[in-house]
Amino acid sequence: MIYRDKHICNTFGLEAVADLYIEYCSVEELSLDFARAREPFLHVGGGSNLLFASPRFEGTVFHNACNAIEVISQDADSVLVRVGGGVVWDFFVEWCVTRGWYGAENLSLIPGEVGAAAVQNIGAYGAEVKDIIESVETFDIDTGSERVFSREECRYGYRSSFFKTPEGRRFFVIAVVMRLSFKPVFNLSYGTLKQLPQEKLSLKGIREHIVATRQAKLPDPAEIGSAGSFFMNPVVPQTKFEELLAEYPDMPHYPAEGGVKLSAGWMIDRCGLKGIRRGNAGVYEKQALVLVNLGGATAEEILALAQEVIDVVNAKFGVTLHPEAQIVV
Repeated sequence: MIYRDKHICNTFGLEAVADLYIEYCSVEELSLDFARAREPFLHVGGGSNLLFASPRFEGTVFHNACNAIEVISQDADSVLVRVGGGVVWDFFVEWCVTRGWYGAENLSLIPGEVGAAAVQNIGAYGAEVKDIIESVETFDIDTGSERVFSREECRYGYRSSFFKTPEGRRFFVIAVVMRLSFKPVFNLSYGTLKQLPQEKLSLKGIREHIVATRQAKLPDPAEIGSAGSFFMNPVVPQTKFEELLAEYPDMPHYPAEGGVKLSAGWMIDRCGLKGIRRGNAGVYEKQALVLVNLGGATAEEILALAQEVIDVVNAKFGVTLHPEAQIVV
């Protein structure tokens, strides 16, 4: 389906209209409609990780509406599932938990859709979606052909992938093949999961715990606009970590590739920024990692607040925060 002057759904609740909006349900439909598109191009999921700097996107927005889930194969230990890029991520997690399939439960209640999850390499509670991805099916807008990427070819890192690079943006994610386990292997390495009582150690128990925790800490976009965690947790060299730990022995930290991962939310909170308001934008009072639209905020207000947070944290800790949210200019 092709629409003109269509509102682009985004959980920040900002006004954003696309010159052209193309929603497709198959590669064949995308291929046909693509001939009518005009640059620049933007491929979106559920709009949960976007900040539109301008109220109009002067180009074409594509949305994947492929929402089928099918079992491809299985063996004694695991099952391969092909998931359309337009499937709501948390629906898929619940779908797996209901069937007793392990691997996705720690990623419960993360907003957005499956295709965007594979691009962003979403993560929470010590897990990342790359842990269960087998391959990613894409459409190359430059050649009009399909290509399947193995997990290794996706070049996953912390909130990053090949698809977020300039060369990778020409590939639209159509579907993702994931491997789920039949065996009860839990990841309890992060946060409050470490103290989870024995009676809660089940797929259902872990999902319920994570859902309750996220609902207590994060705003409901239907009530308060946000993009979830606005900043990535910074990864610093070992020497910088030791320097900061000597001054702040209570500083949360986690092992990470290339250094030590610090808590951006903790640093923002220690700077006294949690709950502050600038015009109609603010830092969420329950979770400092989240910037919120308190009603009628403009993109300029949110971006100015984000820069203030970056500047204050850098001045105090000597660490530069980077947005996790995609800023669309």
